[in-house]
Amino acid sequence: MPIHVPTPRLPTPLDLPRIPLKQPYARVPSYKPMVIPPADLEAPEETKTREEDRATEQPTQPSLRIPVIDIQMPLPTTEVVVTATYAAVAAVATTTLATPFFEKIKKKLTKFLQGKVDKWKEKRKKKKDSSES
Repeated sequence: MPIHVPTPRLPTPLDLPRIPLKQPYARVPSYKPMVIPPADLEAPEETKTREEDRATEQPTQPSLRIPVIDIQMPLPTTEVVVTATYAAVAAVATTTLATPFFEKIKKKLTKFLQGKVDKWKEKRKKKKDSSES
């Protein structure tokens, strides 16, 4: 007679969703190598130098033509306009923010000095009265 071995009845497993995990990565810094020319390096004779390029390329200054009086008015460069604008904005902002502060100090200082002047006048008047009697 064959031996009957019982087999266990296992429940069906739960269907759990898989979490997709991305593989980690790292940004490794890389640097371009700096090439330093040798000390005895010279430019070929047929090449122009930067000074020669600058001498040949003279930028024309922008100007504004005023039609009524027929005058060419030169316009300032961008750097000059930016600097002037920055200075003007800084001056206006400083004045606007500092004016209430200085007015408050002026009022307190005026009140303090007026009190000292009044006390000095009273002392002087007392001295004058005591010297007359």
